[in-house]
Amino acid sequence: MKKIKLWLARHLSGKHAAVSVSILAIILTLITAGILLLIMGKNPLVAFLSFIQGCGLAPKANYGGGSGMLSDLTDFLNYLAPMTLASLAFIVGFKAGLFNIGIAGQMLISGFTATVLVGYSNLPALPAKILVVVIGIIVGGLVGALVGFLKYKFNIHEVVSTIMINYIISYLTGFFINNKFVDMLTRTSRICSPASRLTLTNIKIGGVNCKLPFGIVIAILMAFFVQFIFEKTTFGFELKGVGLNKRCARYIGVNVGRSIVASMAFSGILAGLAGVTYYLGYSNTIIPKTLVGMGYDSISVALLGNSSPIGSIFAAIIVAIFQQGANYMSSMIGVAKEIASLITGILLLYASCGGYMQMHARSTLQRETDLRAQAEKEASANSGMKEEEK
Repeated sequence: MKKIKLWLARHLSGKHAAVSVSILAIILTLITAGILLLIMGKNPLVAFLSFIQGCGLAPKANYGGGSGMLSDLTDFLNYLAPMTLASLAFIVGFKAGLFNIGIAGQMLISGFTATVLVGYSNLPALPAKILVVVIGIIVGGLVGALVGFLKYKFNIHEVVSTIMINYIISYLTGFFINNKFVDMLTRTSRICSPASRLTLTNIKIGGVNCKLPFGIVIAILMAFFVQFIFEKTTFGFELKGVGLNKRCARYIGVNVGRSIVASMAFSGILAGLAGVTYYLGYSNTIIPKTLVGMGYDSISVALLGNSSPIGSIFAAIIVAIFQQGANYMSSMIGVAKEIASLITGILLLYASCGGYMQMHARSTLQRETDLRAQAEKEASANSGMKEEEK
């Protein structure tokens, strides 16, 4: 047991500690979720396999007409795109010491604006799609910049302002949808024109209906772009400096106020892109007065990815498997699909304990080093006493 403990401590405090912490968080989540499923009388292995099958990462026993494993996989990628962008939005704010909890609202207002201005128009496909992306960038950036300005000018905490703005956006868009853009049959917003959608639907690949999401390309490109910003540019260095210590950043000449506004604007841009790829890609409709849970799941994705833009892609895959595969898992083992949100919450809990895990690992190794030093000292003293007796 002691050897296992030391082995874990070395990995959790070594060169690849961030990756080790994320892997440990996933393992602990699976163990905890497995125990819960056993208590409910379900087979955890069947449940976890069902999650994977529901995402098209493993074959199902059977498929409906015109669908196949590739259909599920492309639908999974369609969901993964906004999830990755939303996590990037949180990471950008978090690097600057800000907690953007308004990602869901920024997604909604961007998606709503693009839907109204472009989704209901007769524009051709190429300009419509470009305009949707531009609107997502502008609207999301403006809302994010507003939050940053309130933080800088009036010292209003970003958590408070984003929560309030979330409510405003939710009820305001809900009012306009219910009064002007509602589909009387579904009670949601009217669907967008196919030309404006960022996802091509009913594409035949090998005789199977598939979706081609442009959003996944945008998400991957933005992940590498954000990584480049933080590692290679002065702007990224300033944002990280403000996040680590505002006083030191101000001392070396960084304009802290400008950095706060810029970081929230950048975060809002990414949230806006997440919004248009979700509402005009994955969903194609808006439920009035409802904020998508992805805006909050992005926090667990960012923490699981250790606030790394590239790591967020892999973390988003893990969380998206639970969220996207929930329906199939529910139908296979008879458990409410909401258990996927419970598992995501458990994952967030373990991922947020990463700092404690690393601190405990370092403490364990230091204690072991001290014990060895003390043992060597005592052995040396005993050896000296024996030589004196001789």
